[in-house]
Amino acid sequence: MAEIAKKLQIFAWEALDKRGAKVKGETRSSSLALARADLRKQGINPTKIRKKSQGLFGGGHAKKKKVTANDVAVFSRQMATMMQSGVPLVQSFDIIGKGHENAGMQDMIMSIKAEIESGNPLADALGKFPRHFDSLYCSLVNAGEQAGILDSLLDKIATYKEKTEAIKSKIKKALFYPIAVIVVSFIVTAILLIFVIPQFQEMFSSFGADLPAMTLFVIGLSKLFQAWWWAIFGGIGIALYLFFEAKHRSESFRNNLDKLILKLPVFGSLIRKATIARFARTLSTMFAAGVPLVEAMGTVAGAAGNYVYSSAILRMRDEISTGSQLNLAMRNANLFPNMVVQMVAIGEEAGSIDSMLAKVADFYEQEVDDAVDGLSSLLEPIIMAFLGVVIGGLVIAMYLPIFKMGEVV
Repeated sequence: MAEIAKKLQIFAWEALDKRGAKVKGETRSSSLALARADLRKQGINPTKIRKKSQGLFGGGHAKKKKVTANDVAVFSRQMATMMQSGVPLVQSFDIIGKGHENAGMQDMIMSIKAEIESGNPLADALGKFPRHFDSLYCSLVNAGEQAGILDSLLDKIATYKEKTEAIKSKIKKALFYPIAVIVVSFIVTAILLIFVIPQFQEMFSSFGADLPAMTLFVIGLSKLFQAWWWAIFGGIGIALYLFFEAKHRSESFRNNLDKLILKLPVFGSLIRKATIARFARTLSTMFAAGVPLVEAMGTVAGAAGNYVYSSAILRMRDEISTGSQLNLAMRNANLFPNMVVQMVAIGEEAGSIDSMLAKVADFYEQEVDDAVDGLSSLLEPIIMAFLGVVIGGLVIAMYLPIFKMGEVV
C-alpha cells in the first residue's frame, strides 16, 4: 500500500469545459499524464496542470484514521450501488474516494483506482491490500469480473460484509459489558483499599478493642495493596500482554483457546451460533458467485473464525472431494445442529443450496441477536449483585466495629 500510495499526487488544473468556459480545480492521480487523461474523460480540456503537493492528500479536509472493517463494508455497499446505477468503475472509485471522510480510506481507494487505470483487474488491485480485502473478497470479485456480473456480485459482497460485521458487533457488545464492569469494580476496589481503608484503620487503632474477622481481613488486604500495588497492577499488565502475545504468535494457544471458548457456559453457545451463521453466509455467497464447492470450502474454513470449525470444514472439504454430499459431511463433523444439516440436504436435493444456506444464516443471525439481548438482561442483575457484594462488603467490614461500639454504649 505504501509504495502505491507514495505515487499519488495532487494536481491543480485550469481548463475549458464543453461550453468553452474557464474552470479550475484539483484532481488526484499517480502521474501528470493520467491526471490529464482523467480530466479529458470527464469532458474537461486542461490548458494548464501542475503538481501541487508531495503528500497524498495534503490539501483535503479528511482526517487520517485507521481503516476499519466497517469502512470496507460501507465502501462495498457504495460500490455496489454505483455499479448497479451504471456508473463506470473508475468514476465510482473517484466519487467514493474524494467524498470519504477518512483520509486513510481515501488513500487506499485512490491507490486502487490508480491500479485499475494502469490496466490491472479489480480483483488484483484489491489484492494489493490484503489486510482489508481478504482472499474471499478478492475471489468473489474475480468471479464477478470473469462472469460479467460484477454489479450483482458486489451487491452480494456488500450484504455479506454488512451481515458479518453486524454479528461481530453483537459479539463484542455481549463481551464488553461484563468485562467493563469487572475492570471498573477492580479499580474502585483498589482505590478503596489503598486510600480509604487506611483512614478507618487509624480510627480503629484508638478503639482498644478486638476487631471483627471481616474487618481484619479487609485491613490485611488493604496493607497488601498498599505495599504491593505496583506488583499487582504490573502483574496484571504483564499477564494481559503475555496473553495477547501468545494469542498473536502461538497457533496452538489460539487453537486451545477456541476450544475452551466453545465450552464456556452461555458464551460458548453464543459463539457457536455466530460461527454457524458466518459459515452459512460465507458459503451461500460463494455458491451464488459460482465458485465450485470444494474450492469454496477452503475459503470458508479460513473465514470461520474458530479453530474447531475451521478444522472440521477442511475435513468436510476432503470428504466432498471424494464424492460425499455436503449434508453428509456436515453430519459427520458433529458440530452442526440437525436443523442446519436437514436444510442443507433439502437445498442439495432442490438445487437451491445457496438460498437455503442464506436462510440458515438469517435464522442464526437472528438467534445471535436474541441471545445477546437475553444475555444483557441476564447479566444486569448478576452484575448488580456482584458489585453489591464487593463494594458493599468493604463498606460493611469498615462499619462493623462502629456498630459494635454503638451497641456497647
